[in-house]
Amino acid sequence: MLGFNSKNLEDIHQQYICKICSLILRNPVQLTCGHRLCKSCVEFRLQGDKIKCPECQEEMQRDEILPDKGVANDMKSLEIECSLCAWKGIFKDYENHLQTDHLHPSCEYCGKAFDSINDLDLHKLNTCDKITLSCALKDYGCSTSVLRIEMSEHYRSEQHQNAIIAFVRRDLPRLTGAHHDRGSHMEIDNIPHTTTSISTYNNTQLEEIYETTDILSNGLKTMDDDAQRLTNESVEIQKSIEDLNKNIGTLKLSVQEQNTYLDGVKPNLDIIQQDVLSLKQTVEDFKSISYDGTFTWKIPNFSERMADAQTERQTSIYSPPFYSSPTGYKMRARLYLFGDGNARRTHMSLFFVLMRSEYDGILKFPFNYKVTFCLFDQSPAQRHIIDSFRPDTKSNSFQRPRSEMNIASGIPKFCSLSVIQQEGNPYVRDDTIFIKIMVDFGDIPKLLLPFAFNINPGLPTNVHQRLIKQELERRAQQTPTSTTSPTATGLLPENNE
Repeated sequence: MLGFNSKNLEDIHQQYICKICSLILRNPVQLTCGHRLCKSCVEFRLQGDKIKCPECQEEMQRDEILPDKGVANDMKSLEIECSLCAWKGIFKDYENHLQTDHLHPSCEYCGKAFDSINDLDLHKLNTCDKITLSCALKDYGCSTSVLRIEMSEHYRSEQHQNAIIAFVRRDLPRLTGAHHDRGSHMEIDNIPHTTTSISTYNNTQLEEIYETTDILSNGLKTMDDDAQRLTNESVEIQKSIEDLNKNIGTLKLSVQEQNTYLDGVKPNLDIIQQDVLSLKQTVEDFKSISYDGTFTWKIPNFSERMADAQTERQTSIYSPPFYSSPTGYKMRARLYLFGDGNARRTHMSLFFVLMRSEYDGILKFPFNYKVTFCLFDQSPAQRHIIDSFRPDTKSNSFQRPRSEMNIASGIPKFCSLSVIQQEGNPYVRDDTIFIKIMVDFGDIPKLLLPFAFNINPGLPTNVHQRLIKQELERRAQQTPTSTTSPTATGLLPENNE
C-alpha cells in the first residue's frame, strides 16, 4: 500500500515524503541512516531480511527498522488538500475522509474507476496513459512535460537528443572514470540518430566529448596521487580513532558504574520524596487543626476546582481533619462542588465524615451529635447559608470506624449552583469560599444558629461560647415561660447521603 496523495503534495516538507513512492508517509518507519519510508514500501523493497536505503544506499537489517512515532505524531497537524475533491483539513482526519467519501474513486485523468485509493495511486504512478509527466532529463535541458502515452515519441525528439548529449558531456565521464586505463579516448557509438541534421549536429558534439574525456584522463594521475595521500592520512586518523575508542570504552564503563549506583539510589529517593510530601501535608493539616468540634475550611482556587468537578476530573474534595477534643472524635468534611447523586448539576453537596482515631475505644458510639454547616457570606450583609442534620444512629456512617474513614453522610442539596455560580455572588471572593463545620454537643437551638455564625470568627472559642450562652439567656428571658424552648430536635431535617 502506497503513501497518501494530495493536491498540495509539493508543499509538504520533504521529511514527510516517502523516498520510494514519493507520496506522504503512511505508517512511517525510520531507517538506521535516519531516512524515513512508508512501512508498506519497506516491506515491498525488502530483499530477504535486508533493505537498501533509496536515498543514501546504506544497507541494514529488517530488525533495525523502527516505527517513527514522533514523526507520525508531528504529521497529524499537516494541512492537507484532498487529491480527489475540494476537502481541506488536517492529516489525522484525511484517511477517514478517503475511506468515508471515496470508497470507489476514479482517476481524474482517464476516468477509470477503482476499488480503493491504493489501486488508484498505483494506476497513476505506473500505468495511466492520460497523466502528464516531466522528462527524466529535465535537469539537462529537456523541460518538456508530455503524456505518458506520448513519452516514446518524445524520446525521439531533437530536444531529448540534445539532453542526452548534455548528460553524456556532463556526467558520463564521471560515471566511467574508473575505467580510464582503457586509453585516453572512449568510444561512444551507440547514441541514437534519428535524422540527417541531428546526426551532423551530434557528430560535432561527440568530438567535443572526446576532447573533454582527454582532459579528464590527464587529470586522473593527479587524482590518484591525491587519493594515495588521503589514504595515508586516513590510516593515521584510523589509529587515532582506535585510541579514542579505547578511551571511550573506559569512559562507558565508568558511566555504567555510575548509572548502576544511581539506579540503586533512585528507589530510595522516590520513597524519600513520598515521605516528604506526606510530611508536608501533615504539617499543613496541623496548621489548621481544631480540637473544639468546629472547623473553618478555607477553599481557594474555587473556579478551578469547580471546573474539575464539572469535567469529573476531581468530583469531590476533603477538608483537613479536626477533632471534638484532644482525646475526642476525629472528623472531616467532604464537598462535591458540582453535586452528588440526584443533586448533581443542581446543588453543591456537603457531607460529614467520621474518621478512625486512636481514642475510639473510650468514645461513645454510634455518633449522634447534630452537625451544622455554614457557607459564609463574605459581604457586610452576612446572609450565611446554614443547614444542619442529626445523624441516623442506625447508619454505618456513624458507627465506630473500622477503616480509615466511614461513608460520608450529610446534606446533598446544601447550596443551589445557581446561587454559587452567579456573577458577583457574596459567597465567593478572591476566588475563595469559607465553610464552617460545627458539631453541636450542647443542642444549640436552630433559631440561635445565625447569631452563632455571625460572631467574629477571630474571637477565641471560650468567648464564642460565652456570647452564645448570654444570647440564649437573653432570649429565654424574653420568651414566655409557657413556650417550649426551641431545640434542634424537631426543627432541623435529617438529610443523609
